[in-house]
Amino acid sequence: MKEFFPNIPKIEYEGPKSKNMLAFKHYNKDEVILGKTMAEHLPFSFAYWHGLNYDGTDMFGVGTIDRSYGGLTGRALAEAKADAGFELMEKLGIEYFCFHDVDVCDQGASLTEFKENLAHMVDYFKGHMDRTGIKLGWATANLFGHPRYQQGGATSPYLDTYATAAFQVKNALDAAIELDAKGYTFWGGREGYETLLNTDMGFELDNLARFYKMAIKYAKDNGYKGAFYIEPKPKEPTMHQYDFDAATAIQFLQKYGLDNDMTLNLEGNHASLAGHTFEHEIRVARINGLLGSIDANHAETLVGWDTDEFPKDVKGTALAMYEVIKAGGLDTGVINFDSKLRRPSNDELDQAIGFIAGMDNYALGLKLAAKIIEDGRLEDFVKERYSSFDSGLGAKVVSGETNLEELADYAEKLEEKPVPSGRQEYLHSVINDLMCEGL
Repeated sequence: MKEFFPNIPKIEYEGPKSKNMLAFKHYNKDEVILGKTMAEHLPFSFAYWHGLNYDGTDMFGVGTIDRSYGGLTGRALAEAKADAGFELMEKLGIEYFCFHDVDVCDQGASLTEFKENLAHMVDYFKGHMDRTGIKLGWATANLFGHPRYQQGGATSPYLDTYATAAFQVKNALDAAIELDAKGYTFWGGREGYETLLNTDMGFELDNLARFYKMAIKYAKDNGYKGAFYIEPKPKEPTMHQYDFDAATAIQFLQKYGLDNDMTLNLEGNHASLAGHTFEHEIRVARINGLLGSIDANHAETLVGWDTDEFPKDVKGTALAMYEVIKAGGLDTGVINFDSKLRRPSNDELDQAIGFIAGMDNYALGLKLAAKIIEDGRLEDFVKERYSSFDSGLGAKVVSGETNLEELADYAEKLEEKPVPSGRQEYLHSVINDLMCEGL
């Protein structure tokens, strides 16, 4: 088999003092943190669309990264791309991959040809998966790229488009079932609207819920054992997207009775676009028992769109991993590098360096999150801050044994006194101290 990345060796852990850019400095898969290995805490996944397809094209210029795979076309190109992807995953030690249907094969001249091409690649993947032990993190259908989806897929006002979306999702679910995927993601790239002047929002949301229920029923009836995720994103490409953020998505799931079947796949860059932090979105999912999987990337907040950079903010990653740990981990999900190279990062070595940097970032974030938990000062402070609800009238509030009159009587007898400090600056300094401990 052709080697696509001959200058990239098997990436090994060399420790924090290493200056080798093709080595892990912090990700040691066998290192035990809080009773689990790093590999168990960090089920890393390779995003097919960015890792193998994205060529550096942006709205102002053509591609800068060679994704020709020898100038092939059709199924030969699809197979070569898979060969390259599994080679890179093996060298990096990444145990999962994720894909949209259109990432892995040509759509062909008809829906039937698209279906046959995807089925061919499912069989092709099986050979690589059996050989390497790499597993499918999740699959999904791209219901936003083709012109037919310009006004939505599962929220389209047109039955023909809605049915075509169902065709694609059925085939993608068949692939997920055949490849024993850990999950299946629904991402509504154009499930939203541009203007309310031509939109029946209530009908579109009802139809979206009907679509999800049909898809879930089909998958379960045909032996699917994995999780289902909905992925929030506030904007881009649609002006107003229905899955704006974690809270909006959860409200949708609860309204339509889907919260027992679906959880959330959350992305760092999408959190930023919604005006939130990544840890906020994970916390919202966690406290609702709906954290499923995460997409790891970094948003360049000086730019107003989805930049999908490889993760590089250790403190932010630590706060996200703190929430993941508190949720009990990602047993039903993965940490998918929905991350792409910068346009000037255009040679073979960059294919590996981005992932190395991202995996090291998450290793550092995991270690810092563990230190925050073991140190205990943050949790102790939060517990003390709410301690007035532990006894007396506060405890009656929590247990539902009081009423508005009793609370009002209590308040009327109070002497005015200062509200205790929230100590926000102190708590940030605690994290900084833990992060820089030993320097």
